Amino acid sequence: MDGPLHRLKEHIKRERVVKDLRNTTFNGKVYLVGGAIREIYLDKKPNDYDIVLSDKDDLKRLESLYNTEAFVLGKKPIQTFRIVKEGLTIDITFLNGNIEEDLARRDFTMNGIAYDIHNDRLVDPLKGLEDIGRGIIRCPNIENLKEDPLRMLKAIRHYGMLEGFILHKELMASIGTLKGHIIKTAPERVKYEMDRILISDRVYEALTFLESTGLLFVIFPELQGLKQMDKEKGFSLETFGHTIEGFKYLKKYGESFHLEEKALKDTGYALLFHDLGKAYTFSYDSHKGVVHFFNHEKISNDIATIIMERLRFSQSEIRSIKRIIESHMRIFLISGDEPTERALRRIIFKLEDMTPSLIVHTLCDMYGSSQGMENPSTERVKKRCGEIWEMYLEWKKKPLPRLVNGHDILNLGVVEGPEIGRILHMIKEKQITGEISTREEALSYAGELMGNS
Repeated sequence: MDGPLHRLKEHIKRERVVKDLRNTTFNGKVYLVGGAIREIYLDKKPNDYDIVLSDKDDLKRLESLYNTEAFVLGKKPIQTFRIVKEGLTIDITFLNGNIEEDLARRDFTMNGIAYDIHNDRLVDPLKGLEDIGRGIIRCPNIENLKEDPLRMLKAIRHYGMLEGFILHKELMASIGTLKGHIIKTAPERVKYEMDRILISDRVYEALTFLESTGLLFVIFPELQGLKQMDKEKGFSLETFGHTIEGFKYLKKYGESFHLEEKALKDTGYALLFHDLGKAYTFSYDSHKGVVHFFNHEKISNDIATIIMERLRFSQSEIRSIKRIIESHMRIFLISGDEPTERALRRIIFKLEDMTPSLIVHTLCDMYGSSQGMENPSTERVKKRCGEIWEMYLEWKKKPLPRLVNGHDILNLGVVEGPEIGRILHMIKEKQITGEISTREEALSYAGELMGNS
């Protein structure tokens, strides 16, 4: 191990933060710990750095080194101080006991490794380097999960993001046993981990683990209704099952249609929530032998809103996710027959820059239902998605112009209030269909609307 350990230490010492620390005089001991060492071991560039100090006065030396004041994260008795400077994020905690005791309290063995900055030595009491080499995510002690239940979700997030890693069987069993403790965690922290899971390379596998441990249904109890309906109705194409199956394709099509990280995340949440309303809208036409879920999009949106408010989603996130959910049937509905160009344009003008998200959602939803198999229906939907994508790219070059604004409507004599928004919406509808194309036509139509109101 001397060869690999030596190389690891040399790679650690090349990091800018480590160079800064090694060139600074501190009162006490200074350690680099946690995920940064894991990332360096895996030949990746750390996104942030965790530092442990034995002397609290050395925090001032760090602030002086980076010429910025640290701010506090978390609450007593365990507090983390964060320094953000020129793209660097450094989290600082203080030793409570010796470094071996500190590492034993950490979440996973792969994060329970320390590098002694000034003595140039690695401290690895939990054999974390061995677990990294074997690709195993292991918790040093079940009590660590009880102390911070979010670590259960972190374990699955790491699984989703670390290619080739597996969860240790004892960790899996512990998550299944302790899953109910997640409700003690701040909603914002739960959401952050779910955000990272949804954009991970192995999102399908991660969600499958969340389901198998039952943790998914503690975080999102509303999904239990879909799973229960699948069981009671004996659906061969399960509503819950196809929802999870759809995540097999999220990363692939997200890349194909150039979704940025935020759009991919929002599309993932929309995919998770889009059919929640089916548990409440099931009906069966005995004459035709057909199952219906009329208006399930609206119910899904209502339930999704409750979930998102509970988990402290931002208003921007809520709006984006709801727009995808409420529109998620649009492409399917125009895929039965040859649609008019106007029908395709309407989708783009309605969704605008969220059109790629709707296309990705549609393809994930479709292949989740078909279990990845091609058939005449999937071919038609794929064709529509392609047509919409090409039209969207053209729209990006020349977006639909804004013919009038609220001030124009006010000048026509409309009293300020919701009526202005209604008129602008009606004008845009006519513009989408091609019935209005000039400012004069828009103002004339606004006058007609005022006369009819």
